[in-house]
Amino acid sequence: MRLFKKNYKTYSDEELMSFFIKGDRDAFKQIYERYGTYLVNFFNSKLWQDREKAEDFTQELFGKIIDRPAMFDTTKKFKTWLFTIASNMCKNEYKRVEIRKNHRNDLPVGFEAKDSNELQDRSVDKNSFSDSLQFELNGLNDKHKDVFVLRHFDGLSMKEIAEVLEINEGTVKSRLHHATKTLASKLEVYRKIIA
Repeated sequence: MRLFKKNYKTYSDEELMSFFIKGDRDAFKQIYERYGTYLVNFFNSKLWQDREKAEDFTQELFGKIIDRPAMFDTTKKFKTWLFTIASNMCKNEYKRVEIRKNHRNDLPVGFEAKDSNELQDRSVDKNSFSDSLQFELNGLNDKHKDVFVLRHFDGLSMKEIAEVLEINEGTVKSRLHHATKTLASKLEVYRKIIA
């Protein structure tokens, strides 16, 4: 009887994880292809634009999955589960940095104070918009920043965000509205330039 090679691209995340739990390493490779870059970008946006740290965290997360694939419940949505773990890793890192900051009395990279005249001193373009957006995002409290990043940077639905953050969808919408309104106000100077 002739055996056909699986076309892993046609399977859902949950099916791939089922295969991997049963020992199929190629199924994991497809999961990595789907989410590797995605997760690096997620960690990079949450961890002060530190690309090296983002890559380390991505490897650590995939390492956890390789070591204990059975911790995934295949009846759940894989993407939501993955981002819940990633989000928790970021929260733990924030706590670790906060403890270190209190001991060293300094700020982590990405939280340096910016000169209020900075925008007047340089030409305004899309790169400076990105810098300013990141700066203003870092100024939001975590609950508002998290919903904005998960929605607009990572493309999660309202329902997925609610599951990742363990809050209801109404709260997600409320926090997203607040974050968007605050950022729009702070970044008003860019409205005509970026439009």
